[in-house]
Amino acid sequence: MFNSHSQKNPLSYEGTYACPICRCGQISSLTLMEALGCDVCHHIFTINLEKQSLKMADREPALMWHWTGKTWKGEHLGNLELSWIYWIIALSFVLFPPSLIGLSALIFPPISGSVWSWFPLAWTILSFLVHLLILLWLMAEAYQFPVLLFIRTQCQRLVNPRRGNS
Repeated sequence: MFNSHSQKNPLSYEGTYACPICRCGQISSLTLMEALGCDVCHHIFTINLEKQSLKMADREPALMWHWTGKTWKGEHLGNLELSWIYWIIALSFVLFPPSLIGLSALIFPPISGSVWSWFPLAWTILSFLVHLLILLWLMAEAYQFPVLLFIRTQCQRLVNPRRGNS
């Protein structure tokens, strides 16, 4: 797939590269190991020199990237293509449950002026937000974007800004 002879800057154990996870740290060779580690997020990576690829060793399923000579190019889980049927399923997953709740609240409205009259609307909005969050989480997993790790790393950069730039 990737030929290391055609690249100006091939992937090697001796090099230092930008971390594809936190995007602010540097990954370099770990002492006495055939692995690389990030100085900010502390994740461990293994490399395949023939394929010029990087694999995150401390996560399952493992995230993978290919080295282009300058940057990392993420590899999606499997052969992921989002066709129109996936979009219809995703849209119905997000809209159908809140619609059922909202429709039932319209057909059987609460007693106006009661303490719980706000509940059907709140439950409909909460249902929509939770289903949307589930869908966004699934897409982040499929496209290998580690949201929690990114947020944690950005918080560390805010607390200690010099560490991320070293």
